[in-house]
Amino acid sequence: MSEKYRSREERRVATNKSKKRKKSKAGVVKRILIVLFAIGIIAMLAGATTFYVMAKDAPPLDEALLKDPISSKVLDKNGDKIFEFGVEKRTYVSIDKIPEDLKNAVIAIEDARFYEHHGLDVIRLFGAVIANFQEGFGAEGASTISQQVIKNSFLSPEKKLKRKAQELWLAFQLENKYSKDQILEMYLNKIYYGVGNTHGVAKAAEIYFGKSLSELELHEAALIAGLGQNPGIHNPFTNPEGAENRRNVVLNQMVNHGFITSEQAAESKLVAVEDTIVDSQPEAQPIEAFLDQVKIEIAELGDIDVYTAGLTIHTSFDPDAQEYIDELLTSNETVVFPNEELQAGIALTDTKTGEILALGGGRHQSETKRRNFALEANNQPGSTIKPILDYAPAVEYLNWSTYEQIVDEPYTYSDGKPINNYDNKHRGQISLRTAIADSRNIPALKALQAVGVEKARQFAVSLGIPFDEPINEAYSIGGTSEGISPLQMAGAYGALGNKGNYIKPHAVKKVVYPDDTEVITAPSAEVAMKDSTAFIVTDVLKSVMVSGGTGTTANVPGLHIAGKTGTTNYTQEEKQNYGVPPGGVPDAWFTGYTPNYTVAIWTGYSDNKKWLSGRDGETKISQYLFKNLITFLTEDEEKPDYEVPNSVVRVAVERGSNPAKLPSEYTPKDQIVTEYFVKGTEPTSQSDRYNKLAVPSNLNVAYDQETNQISLTWSYPEDKLENVSFEVKESIDEGPFKVISTSKELSVIINEPIPEAIYRYQVIAISDENEENRSEPASTQIEVPAILEEVPELPPTDGEDEGDDSEGEGDDSEGDDSGDAEDSGDGDSNGDGLPDIIAPPGDEDTTGEGSDNQGSNE
Repeated sequence: MSEKYRSREERRVATNKSKKRKKSKAGVVKRILIVLFAIGIIAMLAGATTFYVMAKDAPPLDEALLKDPISSKVLDKNGDKIFEFGVEKRTYVSIDKIPEDLKNAVIAIEDARFYEHHGLDVIRLFGAVIANFQEGFGAEGASTISQQVIKNSFLSPEKKLKRKAQELWLAFQLENKYSKDQILEMYLNKIYYGVGNTHGVAKAAEIYFGKSLSELELHEAALIAGLGQNPGIHNPFTNPEGAENRRNVVLNQMVNHGFITSEQAAESKLVAVEDTIVDSQPEAQPIEAFLDQVKIEIAELGDIDVYTAGLTIHTSFDPDAQEYIDELLTSNETVVFPNEELQAGIALTDTKTGEILALGGGRHQSETKRRNFALEANNQPGSTIKPILDYAPAVEYLNWSTYEQIVDEPYTYSDGKPINNYDNKHRGQISLRTAIADSRNIPALKALQAVGVEKARQFAVSLGIPFDEPINEAYSIGGTSEGISPLQMAGAYGALGNKGNYIKPHAVKKVVYPDDTEVITAPSAEVAMKDSTAFIVTDVLKSVMVSGGTGTTANVPGLHIAGKTGTTNYTQEEKQNYGVPPGGVPDAWFTGYTPNYTVAIWTGYSDNKKWLSGRDGETKISQYLFKNLITFLTEDEEKPDYEVPNSVVRVAVERGSNPAKLPSEYTPKDQIVTEYFVKGTEPTSQSDRYNKLAVPSNLNVAYDQETNQISLTWSYPEDKLENVSFEVKESIDEGPFKVISTSKELSVIINEPIPEAIYRYQVIAISDENEENRSEPASTQIEVPAILEEVPELPPTDGEDEGDDSEGEGDDSEGDDSGDAEDSGDGDSNGDGLPDIIAPPGDEDTTGEGSDNQGSNE
């Protein structure tokens, strides 16, 4: 029911109010629209002004630069040119000589609306913005072919927004001045297609297929078109599978944009890439290994084609070091290789700066199938990872010293799986120094467990080791799922030699662009660990190089080298499948450094089914390479040692004490070791293991007249008898003391002492572990009594004897003789009128028996 008004006036008032409300709302909307329009106009003007400011300094179009790449010069550490990118392997062809399939393939994959836009593809731009918003910046690019021609001809990557504005402005001019076919011709002759300095589609057809452009088939044209985005990754010589996948993507795009039918694409996909590429084998140049790294670092600066950018690249390249590395790898005169197939990757850096001085990419490789083993991260590191992942974190976070005691014993991983040492033996309690020098596996695992797996992983990552999360305990001995390159290993070890400062290994120090803009590219140092950690790990790694260590083959007398060996293992299944003999391993490493140089070397085979023979010494080749290279580098240089930081102290400790204790006055010299401790953690208490021995107690001496022996007995604490012997000294009638017995017995017997002589004795406890540790003597003495003369009883005589005697006067002489005989029978065998001393029966060589006991204890 509608509302009733009491008067017409009320109705009129209500109606007017409603109209006013409607007008008020309409006015607000109108004002909002006006404001938004004004903001849009202002934004457009601001955008146009900004675009003008950024684009106004763009260089003018130069037809020569559009058609011909501007080469980039590479300079060594002395400023001398060593290479020039972009001056070789390019054959310029006109657009009418380029097959339609190839043109369509490039357009389909690079710029599908090339013939429709005027330098900027708005649809693709919005698509790229959405992709970058959803998947992260850089997920998809929006550059047209025209923009790429401009970018590769004129502009540096500095100030990216400004460069993009200039790139777009020049692309508009390019589209206005040249036809689409002319622009496409520039692009197809300018783009880099991999394998050395290959530029342009004509040279690509020759390099990959040994054909002219007119002879290309559809599948070959699609492969060349796909290479333009990343020829390194899609190189069909080294990665045929990846190249084939990329080719098929191009074919799919050609179908999507109506250039070919699905049937044509399907037929082309059936052709294996490996069946189409040529088998050309031009020999790779050794410097290419270093240039690979240069290209990587230039690419990190932005979207730059080093072959066309006209850069001047200042590097750390050492031509003398590179020449020597090349000689080591290609000649058998210095280091003998078992065959030409065995490969090696060498990374040489400056320890203090992280600069790459030279790289050895491999041996006897062709240019088309070349691999750079100095940069490849395909191989497990073996025991070379232990200092980085296990021991350095333990020193960093737990303040372990070079003496830290670890028990090498039967052990398992946390999941119960057994872990073994390389020799399947256990050495018991050993120091950190010994554990590293002898490359024991069980102490390495215990160190990782003590720190924690994730904390150790983060530490390794801070040193440039690319361990993704998570890792497991097998990483502690080099059983990694990720591989590590020699260059990455050199970077990590270099930080140990550089007081804990990590500088990412780099070849490029400075880049100068065609407009004379200079960019310093050398990375700055990052503190990856305490200087105490770096020094302590370095000091124990020096023990690897000396007697008892695994790296003695690589040692150079007079040089202060810290280093680590490493080998990897096959699984039991691989051993059976490949027929690997005992001692055969897939990889052998050596990484070592001095205060000036760091060298990481990997040796092995391209095919994992071939092994290094331990019996034939092949696992030592990495050490021989290191020894010769480091000798060459330091031959005419000073040979400094590592500087001891104030954060560590050098302390003498008693060997085997756990926790570490200071030696006592009586600790044997061969039981004292000198080790380094983080300042504030060094031992302060003294060991009592070798304290001065207690004096023997209850010393008792007695003489037994019946046996004519002196017996000497004493007591000693039972819990200390195991490592103690007793020395007995004797003095007769104030004469000098002489040792008469040394044994572990608590008594001694002296036979036939001299009557009426005074015998003095001293009994001294002596440590079996340290002869200098002797107790004070326990002393006693005894006077041997005189031996009393005894007249023996004569048997009774009978009458007959008496009668005979009385009657035989002539027998007096016999009677006298008989009397003499009786006297002799009384004990005077020598006729001196005194009775003899009769030695009692028994063992007379008591002293000798004591010596025998001592010998058995030793």
